[in-house]
Amino acid sequence: MSEIKNNIAKNLTRLRLERGLTQSELAEKLNYPDKSVSKWEHGDATPPIDTLKELADLYDVTLDYLITKDPDENFDRLYPSKENKVNKIIITILAVSLVWLIATVCYVYGFLIAGKSLWKVFIYALPISALVLLIFNCIWGTRKMIFVLVSLLIWTLLLSVYIYFLNNSPWALFILGIPLQVGTILWAGLKKTKYKRN
Repeated sequence: MSEIKNNIAKNLTRLRLERGLTQSELAEKLNYPDKSVSKWEHGDATPPIDTLKELADLYDVTLDYLITKDPDENFDRLYPSKENKVNKIIITILAVSLVWLIATVCYVYGFLIAGKSLWKVFIYALPISALVLLIFNCIWGTRKMIFVLVSLLIWTLLLSVYIYFLNNSPWALFILGIPLQVGTILWAGLKKTKYKRN
């Protein structure tokens, strides 16, 4: 058991230093006193399992990684590789490109087959693209970006509805965007609440 405690201590210290965090900064993130972090890193105490999981998530590693001696020899990578990040970006762009390909096919079909100009499909592709970006961001992205994408979704959706009812001049429709945007801003300002631990 003491070997695992020592492994945890060494790994936590190294991971914290690699991330450029002080013990105080880490303690603040976890809502723990500085002394607790110091005890963990000296092997005098072990964090509770839920805190270990929180630390693993913070450092982008597994619980297994935290308890293993010399984990870099036993695990492929500490952080996601650059190739992995690039692949995620490419997959996201491909998904958005599919939306625009479908819009282009609809436009060409309308122009060549039906003899109509379906230019509005490109406007309708905007909120769909924002929704696709939002979905992929929820899977791979950051919380800050969600705020931007929800705002983009709100305004492009309102623009699409406006364009759909263009003949009726529904300019007042954009007034709906104001409370939605205010709600989005307030939601983005919410912080995760955690209880202070001893």
